[in-house]
This record gives sequence, C-alpha cells and structure tokens, in this order.
Amino acid sequence: MKAAALSPKHFDWKVSGKVATVTLNRPERKNPLTFDSYAELRDTFRALKSAADVKAVVITGAGGNFCSGGDVHDIIGPLVKMDMPGLLAFTRMTGALVQAIRDCPQPVIAAVDGVCAGAGACVAMASDLRLGTQRSKVAFLFARVGLAGCDMGACAMLPRIIGQGRAAELLYTGRAMDGAEAERWGFYNRLLEPEQALAEAQALARQLAEGPSFAHAMTKTMLNQEWNMSIEQAIEAEAQAQAVCMTTKDFGRAYHAFAAKQRPVFEGN
Repeated sequence: MKAAALSPKHFDWKVSGKVATVTLNRPERKNPLTFDSYAELRDTFRALKSAADVKAVVITGAGGNFCSGGDVHDIIGPLVKMDMPGLLAFTRMTGALVQAIRDCPQPVIAAVDGVCAGAGACVAMASDLRLGTQRSKVAFLFARVGLAGCDMGACAMLPRIIGQGRAAELLYTGRAMDGAEAERWGFYNRLLEPEQALAEAQALARQLAEGPSFAHAMTKTMLNQEWNMSIEQAIEAEAQAQAVCMTTKDFGRAYHAFAAKQRPVFEGN
C-alpha cells in the first residue's frame, strides 16, 4: 500500500519524499477533533503499518494552534446524551487512535504551537518526539470538564514522559504548561520559534527517514514493549532484537561505508 494513495477527508495529508505530514485543519475552531476525524486518524495511522513508502510522520495543526481537543458541539454535546455502550465505544475509539500512533513503525513527530489541549495533548503525548513553541499551551484538561485524567492512556504514558508527580499535577488540576515549562519537564524535546516548528519537525523527520528505518521500527517496538518487562527481560529482548537488526543489509551498508570513509545510504532492509 502506498501512503500517497490515502486521501483522508477530515484533515490534510501530504507525502513528500519519505515523510508524511498530517495537518489538523479547522483553524477557525483551533483544530478540534470530531467523531469522523478521530476515526479517520486512527485508520490512517493503522494503514501506515503497511505503507512502505513512508519512513517518518509529522503531525501538526493549522492556523497557529495544534488541537483544542474534542469539539464541544460535535462531540461533547452528543456524549452527554449517550448510553454506556455508546460512551464506551467512543472512549475505546479515542484510545485506539493513541494505540495506532504507538503501533505504526514510523517515528511520529508532533510540531506543537498554540493550543494543545485534551485529546490534542494526548495525540502529542502519543508521538515519539515533540517540538514546541514558547507560546504553546499544553493542557490535559479533563478534570476541568468533570472527567478523570485517565483518558487515551494519559495515566500510563504521561508519567513516563515527565514523571509521576508532575503528571499527577497536570491530570488533577487540568492546568496548562507553557512552552518553557513543557520543555523543562521533558514533554518537549526542544523549543522553536512558531514559524520554525513545522519546518524543523519535517527536517528531523527527513533525517530519521534517511536512517535505518527497519532499526528505527525495532527501537519503537522495544520502547513500547519494555514498559512491561523486568530489566532482565528487557536485556534479553534487546539482545534478540539487536541480533535481528544485525542480519539486515543496512548493518552491512553501514560497515562498508565506514570502512570506505563514506556516509552510509540506508534502504530500510
């Protein structure tokens, strides 16, 4: 399956070289998610498992904001009228989006500017790397609308990114982090000027896409799987994973390029 053939209707999708860019594009509402965009994002990231032409993904928002979360009128309003089976189907779908981001083999980079709230913060959290801006505001604001902080995997993933105590503070209070705090706490890998964030994320994506993509996919797999392993299990799992990577042609290419004092050209096999 070629990723360029995907044609989602509820967000912008562009493939340039080996990098795909997802742009949430409802700027007049700060790019909220709807039932349809949740499902289409989930399905798109699931499809990336078999998209051999894409080696890295960038996700961003249009109009100076990342994502304001679930659309108040299109999602929140209907939710208060749903029965429990309907509510559970919805929360499982939103969680499936995070799972799909984690399961796709490509590194996913979030370029975050402006508002990054609720489900938007969870999408950024689920990404492998996050580049932010000083003016951005990241808020896991579920408590502010009467909900628990345990949404879309936040209670599992956020403490692993910024630490248990810091995650607890954000999830209990629903307050926002500005860019400087988000970087200091480790949510952002780095801070950039707003006009630079997307370009730098795409440049980083291109750099990763030109690397050993099979090995990158293995790194992502092990980062996910080792959450539930003891250190002894992790060391053995990594020994097996690395041995598999040593059978790839990319490993041989890197050796021969080093011996020839050249830069290796990786092909992902």
